[in-house]
Amino acid sequence: MPDTPRKSYTDLFRTPEFTPLFLSSSANVAAQTVSGLALGTLVFRATGSPLLSALSMFGPALAQVLGATFLLSGADRLPPRATLTGLSLAFAAATAALALPGLPVGAMLVVVLVEGLIASLGGGVRWGLLNEILTKDGYLAGRSLFNMMHGVTQIAGYAAGGVLVTVLSPRLCLLLAAGLYAAAAALTLLLTRRPPRSAGRPSAAATWRTNARLWSARPRRHVYLALWIPNGLVVGCESLYVSYDPRAAGTLFACAALGMLAGDVTVGRLLPPRLRPRLGIPLLVLLAAPYLALFLRPPLPVTAVLVALASVGFGASLVQQERLVVLTPDELTGHALGLHSAGMLTAQGLAASLAGTVAQFTSPATAMTAMALASLAVTLTLTVVSRRDAGPDGGLLPRRVAQAA
Repeated sequence: MPDTPRKSYTDLFRTPEFTPLFLSSSANVAAQTVSGLALGTLVFRATGSPLLSALSMFGPALAQVLGATFLLSGADRLPPRATLTGLSLAFAAATAALALPGLPVGAMLVVVLVEGLIASLGGGVRWGLLNEILTKDGYLAGRSLFNMMHGVTQIAGYAAGGVLVTVLSPRLCLLLAAGLYAAAAALTLLLTRRPPRSAGRPSAAATWRTNARLWSARPRRHVYLALWIPNGLVVGCESLYVSYDPRAAGTLFACAALGMLAGDVTVGRLLPPRLRPRLGIPLLVLLAAPYLALFLRPPLPVTAVLVALASVGFGASLVQQERLVVLTPDELTGHALGLHSAGMLTAQGLAASLAGTVAQFTSPATAMTAMALASLAVTLTLTVVSRRDAGPDGGLLPRRVAQAA
């Protein structure tokens, strides 16, 4: 069958509400980038601990599991504009609190865990609204553009953040990030007031019921596992950049973002739709394999190239997200995408904790190699387990579902 026409990026910006959602998300990503690097640097300077540095940057993701358990039903049951505005303001206040002089490291970790808890709702609201604005035929192009924005903003944010942390101070960078969160809140006010996608009040019971419904279908389980685990383990490698090379951490983060941008452009715009499902497994392999070489402690230029090459593999998530949207009823789209986001970030937080612990007792280079090996092992296991029913999608869905999708 011929490929169906795809929306261009220009078409997306002509769509009402897309631009303010895009700009507010850009401000949020910029704030997360600057605040994460500043906080990781601040904690590492204070403690010299790779584990605490990794937790300060990626620990908020650990709280995502609580949000996915108790709060996620709000993704489809709360008004999107008011929810996104409130979440950005909450982040602005919490990030400003992190900049308080004399705040103990323990208190900082509590604040970032609270941030992670409230962030668990934001992914479902944002991506559910994006799907509502663009409809399913435009979701992949829209999410690709958001991922590209994420990569470009991270490249600029980590490069600028690395300079600002050195020239100014980590605490001033945290205040700058708080201002960016406030700007994101102001931009969300340009969105149209929309009613919730589903009736009823958010509750823990509703969240559990919907999670169980989404998880009960084997095809969606395969997609969720492929989205969460290999990705999360490689982010565990990224969480060690500061302790691996404190002076070059900003450079490594920027190179990783550049590679992710290249992967998103390739998968989202350059590949024809009929080829995308075949690249799920190869991209997951690419995501982890280059990190195996870091055990040899190559020079910084080689390390930067390896990091960028590996991050191209993050493009696999676009393939899997597109499939998840196809497999999910419209009224549960926000919840399903929120569960993906919360589960992925939880896996990343757990992997960052594990990587930091291994690095604490060995070295950051050894820990990176171990996390990369684990990611490859999980990818191989997912492939083998699903091979019996695999279709032409690399083994992540049963054949009958892949053909229907």
